[in-house]
Amino acid sequence: MNEHAAHTYKQQQVNTASPAKMVFMLYEKVLSRLQEAQNAIERKDIQARCDANSNAQELIAHLSNTLDMDQGGEIAATLERLFSHCLIRLMDVDRHNDPDAAQEVIKLLKPIRDSWATLAEKSEGELRQAVMSVQQQRPAPTMTQSTTTDQSRSAPAKSGLSISA
Repeated sequence: MNEHAAHTYKQQQVNTASPAKMVFMLYEKVLSRLQEAQNAIERKDIQARCDANSNAQELIAHLSNTLDMDQGGEIAATLERLFSHCLIRLMDVDRHNDPDAAQEVIKLLKPIRDSWATLAEKSEGELRQAVMSVQQQRPAPTMTQSTTTDQSRSAPAKSGLSISA
């Protein structure tokens, strides 16, 4: 019964989480799975190492696939390169049974996870206010007069990041 309650609680957390909280939870899961891979290497449990590392790679690929390259600009491009590097390094975890490769990826992803934790703690109002502030500081895109009047009023401006889980 306790396992069922824990599973229900986890599902409730995911279902009610803000987008920032969901991204934070993805990073948490990646780091947890990498720690599991390191522990499995110490125990010489090849199957557990492979499972944990494979799951971490899938989660990193998901984070990479959700980047909005059009709106994210240089930040999205930098994250894409970082994720590619992480995936290459994680191949060494399985290929060479290398816990140092997993540790390198953990060190690279922890600061990003911490940043998402900070964002997730902010109220939705604070986040909305921060996004609006950034949007107001951006120069308006140049559009023809006929498209500006209808399109700019019908859809809200995008924040530059795509967050999905």
